[in-house]
Amino acid sequence: MTQADRHLWAGRMFWPSSKEGQGVNVLKPNQRATVITLLERNTPQREIARITGIDRKTVRSYHARWLLDPANSPGVATGPEAVATQIPPPWPPALVCTTSSLCEVHREFIEAQLLLRRNAMAIYQDLADSHGFTGAYNSVKRFVGALRRKTPEQFDRLSFLPGEEMQVDYGEGAPTRVPGTDRYKKPRLFVATLRHSRRSFRRVVWKSGQEVWAQLHEQAFRYFWRLSPVRRFRQPQRGRAEARPLRA
Repeated sequence: MTQADRHLWAGRMFWPSSKEGQGVNVLKPNQRATVITLLERNTPQREIARITGIDRKTVRSYHARWLLDPANSPGVATGPEAVATQIPPPWPPALVCTTSSLCEVHREFIEAQLLLRRNAMAIYQDLADSHGFTGAYNSVKRFVGALRRKTPEQFDRLSFLPGEEMQVDYGEGAPTRVPGTDRYKKPRLFVATLRHSRRSFRRVVWKSGQEVWAQLHEQAFRYFWRLSPVRRFRQPQRGRAEARPLRA
């Protein structure tokens, strides 16, 4: 008894495979699945022939077989129920590193150097010079990259008493036209800022020198002295008045 006879005896539809080479309308498994899927979606035979490039007579033949036994058709399972019953493929095994780095024996030294914000090249040079390290620089670079932790940038807030400290910034400005002339020149900018109140004194000068530098500081002290609500003096031994730190 052949395979076709056994299927017919059991009351099932026989779908010949391409290996048996029987009949002229035998399609490949992927083509059969495409045709049955389109038939299940009520696609016209003319449209199926246009999409798949299969002769309409072959499509009509498979349509007749599918109508006789749709449950035994080699279609593709679709829909949420079919997806729920499908078994997902197993995950590939995770890669496990079985080799250890040459830097592992120097882990404590490398971690201590990273806390000092040293780079991989400096650590490699110290390992090669002082610890007899025989590995390559790339080995240290990879090991340092695995240990390095990104920490937020640290900001320190400084507190000062009134009149305790003053910050002075002095530099060149952009080319500016000199008043009363058609000539352009870079002026010098002087900015003195009290660290407690952040009050500033600003001046622009066209000449620079030690005398101008001292005069600008004197003008800044007089400006802050005029704005200060508290003025205190103490009499030094030389017999002249000396101003103590001012409150800004």
